[in-house]
Amino acid sequence: MVLSAQKVKTASAGRHGDGRGLFLYVKPSGARSWVLRYQVKGRRRDLGLGAYPEVTLAMARDRVIEARRLIAEGEDPIAKKQQAKPKTFKDSALELIESRRPSWKNAKHAAQWASTLETYVFPKVGLLQVAKIETADVMGVLKPIWTQKPETASRVRQRIEAVIDYASALGARTGDNPARWRGHLDHLLPKPTKVRAVRHHPALPHSEIVDFMDELETREGVAARALDFTILTAARSGETRGATWAEIDYEARVWVIPASRMKAGKEHRVPLSRAAHALLGEKRDDAKLIFESQAKPGRPISDMSMTAVLRRMGRDDITVHGFRSTFRDWAGETTSFPREVIEAALAHGIKDKAEAAYARSDLFDKRRDLMDAWASVTTQSGLGANVISLSE
Repeated sequence: MVLSAQKVKTASAGRHGDGRGLFLYVKPSGARSWVLRYQVKGRRRDLGLGAYPEVTLAMARDRVIEARRLIAEGEDPIAKKQQAKPKTFKDSALELIESRRPSWKNAKHAAQWASTLETYVFPKVGLLQVAKIETADVMGVLKPIWTQKPETASRVRQRIEAVIDYASALGARTGDNPARWRGHLDHLLPKPTKVRAVRHHPALPHSEIVDFMDELETREGVAARALDFTILTAARSGETRGATWAEIDYEARVWVIPASRMKAGKEHRVPLSRAAHALLGEKRDDAKLIFESQAKPGRPISDMSMTAVLRRMGRDDITVHGFRSTFRDWAGETTSFPREVIEAALAHGIKDKAEAAYARSDLFDKRRDLMDAWASVTTQSGLGANVISLSE
């Protein structure tokens, strides 16, 4: 039975049909709203048409006619309604991440995208309509981190630019991209390379490494051993923290870090000196982490754990990452190892494209000699006699 204006006013709580899928929903509180129930491709959908009395019976019927026209043309009224809604920057960003996910080589890339946007961008412009974002909005995101975190800020800018380009390609906005660098932001911000050139991770002078390592070996705990291992292998802290026993070839004394865990996205073989090898102790279950958190079993130690060791040693003047610089300075200033061997030990990519094209080898045997020499310097023996085994 079709509804009447009077019935709409007096209907009791429940659902009341008017035909062609139009229903009046009445809540126990007396609140009334219109809903169109329909099917598209075998899927049932409920489209809200508005609340009564703002939307009268006659208006609701008119909206049903329009919705039914769209359905007849193969459109989904709900999808059409969502498309008409102005997109926020966050909406566009999440859509872009999903669209690119299949082309990214690992889930880590997508997670990094989402993390930087969640941390630096969404709090400031996430809810703004992507069509209305201007240069001032982009600058508001970038200026606080441009000189403090230049590498991160540069990635953030690139990702903002990509999101806005994506929205423009879909017709969600028009005009120039306010996050573009060349010919726009390069007039407002210093070049990222200039900022990075004067920023370094505070490093320990290599002349002090022996005394430092002697003191480090008196420190107890997984984090202290992880720092020891990181220094001996010249690895990045994240590579150490995520290391599993499956990555260690005990007989060959090689640590094989998979491409998915490397900054350059390329597998890296690390020759283990006897000191680094002895530090590990006996091999355990392949699936387990080598430097597992004692507070959270099954998870790696936190990224601040090794930094905390430095602080307890009273060394607030240096960073964990800075030990890679210590190694680089020692190798370059006091040894005759070629630059390409030293750079390969640090898993640095070759910036010169011509040189990179001919670099077919990872110089592993030469790197083993280099790492043995480094261990000899840092431990004064290279034999790991004073190392506390992880298996003890």
